[in-house]
Amino acid sequence: MNRPRIALLAVAIGLAGTVTLQTMQSNQAVEGMAAAAGDFLASLPEAQQSAATFEFDSDERSRHHFIPPEVFERHGVSYADLGFEQKVRAQDLLRSGLSQQGYMTAQQIMEVEGILGVLVEGEGRQFARDPEAYFVSVFGTPSTTGTWGWRWEGHHLSLHFTVVDGAVTVSTPTFLGANPATVPSGARKGLRAMKAQEDTARELLASLGASQREAAIFDDVAPANVVTGADLVVDPLDPIGVKGADLSTGQQEMLMAIIESWVGLMADDIAELRRAEVHEGGIENTYFAWAGPTERGEVAYYRVQGPNFLIEFDNTQEDLNHIHAAFRDFDGDLGRDLLREHLAADH
Repeated sequence: MNRPRIALLAVAIGLAGTVTLQTMQSNQAVEGMAAAAGDFLASLPEAQQSAATFEFDSDERSRHHFIPPEVFERHGVSYADLGFEQKVRAQDLLRSGLSQQGYMTAQQIMEVEGILGVLVEGEGRQFARDPEAYFVSVFGTPSTTGTWGWRWEGHHLSLHFTVVDGAVTVSTPTFLGANPATVPSGARKGLRAMKAQEDTARELLASLGASQREAAIFDDVAPANVVTGADLVVDPLDPIGVKGADLSTGQQEMLMAIIESWVGLMADDIAELRRAEVHEGGIENTYFAWAGPTERGEVAYYRVQGPNFLIEFDNTQEDLNHIHAAFRDFDGDLGRDLLREHLAADH
């Protein structure tokens, strides 16, 4: 966590007053994504290019899920069907929206899909697992000034990026998952693709005093999945848990570390927008809530909810080694907030 950076951003918000989030970010992320998307599409033959592209306002842009492709049909061009150079271009596009840590996390999530395929081989599972069963889609025409977007999606990885009039958005929803959450054997034994997202929450939980703990743990039984699922629009959940205002300064830093484990996955410009939203709502108005047992190795669910965002983390499936998690923006998923401003300006 970069506290000076956050503090400076908070001061900037206070001084600017009416400055909107999108005007505080540079065009670096937009330029990188536009160039990468253009290069990726140019590398495709006509049939694959047709499969990969959609109108920006098509219904397809709002379709998303984190479950296997066999259960929720994916559209776009399949990464598995790409040639070597095309895969390089696709990876460049993925990298353009993420930080180095975010890109590594995405790669590990896809890697454990292949590990799961080896682990379950011969168990008679309904679906095979494939680390290349991911789909790339581009909506509209990539540009540094226009309105367009792109998506990378498959099992346990659903990433959406939206650009409105050349301005990058908070770029949500973001779904992450991992199965196995901890690789149990083999050359990658011990690999945890979502280590930071779990360990930061456990650190804050362990720090809570008796009254704080009583407020934070809202149920002895963890929900079986993220509560909001893959809903297209997410409204704030009941504000349960321990409130940031009731945490010490050190505990507030731990709460921010949980948020940063998600924020830091994104490219710098997008990450700054997410940090700005956290500051706008106030860490003191952000809640941390836990459900289920607190011992490591038991079922685990937590949520972090601010006035304008929600993080959910659930590890309750597959012998407690199967994570589903999400970062949602109540007003800005799929760029809804900037698109409203765009339409209002046009009319």
